[in-house]
Amino acid sequence: MKKIALIAFTVALLVTSCKKEEKKETPVEETKTEITGLKIVSDSTKVNWTAYKTTDKVPVGGSFKEIALKNTQNGETPEAILEGASFSIPVSSVFTNDPIRDGKLKEFFFSALKNTEAIGGTFNFRDGKCFLTLTLNDVTKQMEVSHEFTNNKFSVNSIINLEDFGAQDAIAALNKVCFDLHKGADGISKTWSEVEIKGSVLFE
Repeated sequence: MKKIALIAFTVALLVTSCKKEEKKETPVEETKTEITGLKIVSDSTKVNWTAYKTTDKVPVGGSFKEIALKNTQNGETPEAILEGASFSIPVSSVFTNDPIRDGKLKEFFFSALKNTEAIGGTFNFRDGKCFLTLTLNDVTKQMEVSHEFTNNKFSVNSIINLEDFGAQDAIAALNKVCFDLHKGADGISKTWSEVEIKGSVLFE
């Protein structure tokens, strides 16, 4: 009887030792690298301008319908993306919602400037400031411009004096052809050299 019990115990021990414990593999979750940063929304770049006439400085608004933005970078801020970026604006795309005025600007103002099929420039940032290098009438100048980034829109704003770019003759030519239209209540016809520029681009 003892012999039978001993045999049974030995068999049970052998069977137990031969069983392999099944291992449950814990599923490994795939870690995805999140892509961060901003991207410029295609065809969202805009440039608006405001010129002035008469001694009362009556505003005349317009825009450019074509703007090419090039040499942008990858980055997480508008400043990083636009650092060193260049732009080109064909003057033929000037638009004021008045075909006659558009024609006069092209024929008498822009045609009086040197090498101005397009207005060009670049952006640079340093010490939290935005600098615009603008080329007009074969004159290149760098100026600090105000800038902000709100609701995914980066915008710059500045007032330029066309006399700083040697555009006096172009201003005089435009004022001559628009003499009566630029005449105020005092009878004086005036076309101002100051022009306010506003540019913007959307990010996502």
